[in-house]
Amino acid sequence: MSVDLQNILQERFGHETLRPLQAQIIGRVMDGGDALVVMPTGSGKSLCFQLPALAMGTAAPGITLVFSPLIALMEDQVQALRAKGIRAQYINSTLRRKERERRYKRLASGAYELIYATPERMHKPEFREALAEVEGGVQLLAVDETHCISKWGHDLRPAYQQIGQFRQDLARNGRPPTTIALTATATARVRDDIREVIGRTPEEMPLFAAPIERPNLELRAREVWDDGDKIDAIAGTAEEFRGTGIVYFALIKDLERYADLLRAQIKDRWIEIYHGKLDPREKKRLSRLFVEAKPEDGLLLLATNAFGMGVDKPDIRFIVHAQVPGSVEAYYQEVGRAGRDGEPSRCELLFAQDDLAIQQQFIEWMNPPGHLLREAAFAMDRSDHADFDADELRVAIRGKVGGDGRFDYALIELEKLGVAEQTIVPGRYRFVRPLEDHEVDESEIDEKRKRDLTRLLEVVHMSRESDIQAFVTEYFDLTVEA
Repeated sequence: MSVDLQNILQERFGHETLRPLQAQIIGRVMDGGDALVVMPTGSGKSLCFQLPALAMGTAAPGITLVFSPLIALMEDQVQALRAKGIRAQYINSTLRRKERERRYKRLASGAYELIYATPERMHKPEFREALAEVEGGVQLLAVDETHCISKWGHDLRPAYQQIGQFRQDLARNGRPPTTIALTATATARVRDDIREVIGRTPEEMPLFAAPIERPNLELRAREVWDDGDKIDAIAGTAEEFRGTGIVYFALIKDLERYADLLRAQIKDRWIEIYHGKLDPREKKRLSRLFVEAKPEDGLLLLATNAFGMGVDKPDIRFIVHAQVPGSVEAYYQEVGRAGRDGEPSRCELLFAQDDLAIQQQFIEWMNPPGHLLREAAFAMDRSDHADFDADELRVAIRGKVGGDGRFDYALIELEKLGVAEQTIVPGRYRFVRPLEDHEVDESEIDEKRKRDLTRLLEVVHMSRESDIQAFVTEYFDLTVEA
């Protein structure tokens, strides 16, 4: 590692050394090479572009552009960088117009070292104009959560499929910016898609992957039949592993019910709950409390998958999936949060046949039919309301409150298409533009539903394996390119 990199690492990030894989990736990027990075959440992916961003910025004018579809995570990362004195900022739909315009001006003037944005931002003329005015242009393009590029991934983001052309548009003197694509989970098929969309071959964008095998993690599954079986399993693991633990649920109502049951049975545990509908201040309080919890505190957090992204806590001793996760990708991302300190940790999946129906219902909701997307876009376009949440949209279209989650996911899909965008208030969306007929393909919606069901079937197969670690290793197939 060069003296400059070492100084920046110590002085601006507070680290003495890099992990071996980080050093390889950063060396590749600093030499101007592109890289595809597959590393678990919390293993230091972000440093692989943040450190080169600052080093490049000291050598020549320019900026690092980071695309991320996760607004909350983006904001947390920028806050953490700014706390270190790093000139980072984000631009997304949650900002008021005057503040967005102010940040565009500062971006154009070269005020930032890193700028974070959602992928939909690349279609905004004012964003492109501000980038074009930056002296030195975009030196480094980081595409986070890059599995969102692929329809074979678990969260397709249509705007990401324009990354390749956008990368070419950023070219200076005929050369596009150095590009690093990062994700926690990507099968071989997804990796092929990522490179194809970005416009790079495996030789031009080699894979850098952390080993799937984690010898300190005990991955296991057991079949359970009722609430009593689940409570006993969770209580037994909590007794055996005395440190901090997470119990994941698919449904908020079940999470809250089990919290009461567990409090009645486990008297020496501190039990908290976390889900996506909590007040943002409460979410921040719980996240801080979780990170700061000591092993002897005995914290047991019951959570939906809304918890965990960006949480870096090395001593999580156990993770229990009390309800079946929707995909192997989601499962592996969540269990990967355990035992990052290298100490023995348990990850247990409690498989109940009835729980499959929950995920099947989610899959139906996550793939709203084309007619509902058209109705939702039309209702937002014709309404006098400045913005909507799912309940208000349901009333506008169906004339009643309550019901299933299709309207929540309809808003999410419209956001992915750039038809709507999130406001500063969580869960609320404003209308941006009409939905074009060609943007809704019923056959593609049906194909995606089938892919989601296939991913759920893989979870069933995994739960029946005697060696879950071997199953996961084969599923992601990272040895082929290593």
